[in-house]
Amino acid sequence: MIMKNRNFAAENKFIIGKKIIFMSYNLLKGKKGIIFGALNDQSIAWKVAERAVEEGAQIVLTNTAVACRMGTIAELAEKTGAVVIPADATSVDDLEMLFSESVKALGGKIDFVLHSCAMSANMRKKRTYDDLDYSLLDKTLDISAISFHKMLQVAKKLDALNDCASVLALTYVASHRTFFGYNDMADAKSLLESIARSFGYIYGREKGVRVNTISQSPTYTTAGSGIKGFDGLYDFSDRMSPLGNASADECADYCIVMFSDLTKKVTMQTLFHDGGFSNMGMSLRGMTQYNKSFIEENTDKETGKIIYG
Repeated sequence: MIMKNRNFAAENKFIIGKKIIFMSYNLLKGKKGIIFGALNDQSIAWKVAERAVEEGAQIVLTNTAVACRMGTIAELAEKTGAVVIPADATSVDDLEMLFSESVKALGGKIDFVLHSCAMSANMRKKRTYDDLDYSLLDKTLDISAISFHKMLQVAKKLDALNDCASVLALTYVASHRTFFGYNDMADAKSLLESIARSFGYIYGREKGVRVNTISQSPTYTTAGSGIKGFDGLYDFSDRMSPLGNASADECADYCIVMFSDLTKKVTMQTLFHDGGFSNMGMSLRGMTQYNKSFIEENTDKETGKIIYG
């Protein structure tokens, strides 16, 4: 089922007194894009969709059929004038339908794509990293990483992207470093970034298409909030980062720049958008808080053993 709204949002504006201030720079004027993964107004994908339309783009919103029914994507579609095409990002058949219908609905090939799909069933079921359910791990990798390869491969085979298009996926620094509680999602993010590099080379040489990942600060989204110890992780990252954590709105701004023609020679990169966290060792704010926090380690109440994963 395809849901389409006719009126596209025109400009980003706000009112000071009686004066209307317009903030659009038309960075994406005339461009067409597909946004994967918008669920509700906490989603980074939601913010990206809003900003893309504000900058002049026409977009297709997509998520699983269940997410489209259970979430508030219809509200976003109404606000942005977007076309909604439900699709399972892990299904090649669904992706083929999605790209074909998107080209028809938008009246031409696609200029930018955002992959914002991630889920760990092991984390949801509180399975620690040394006690993974491998069938659930397969699902984690398929949804969070392999779906990115499927998306790129389908788009390439259908020739659905314009030359010099831009494709982004959202990642996290746990792909490079170990973070307590991040579990098998760290493996998924490592694979995601590898796919961006490997496919980015091929797509870049053949079509000039850019493929990058953005490594975002911990962000209070529906998915992010499900990570064990997320509040502590968020606070620690914010204290360690010279600029503080990057918000979902700020991540959306970065995505818009990466979709625009201002970044035509940036590809195959993991781009850290984290307030400087990825290059920090210890900050004064972090050390000050650390000195206040000498508490008993995380232990199993029944066995008394320390829980590391």
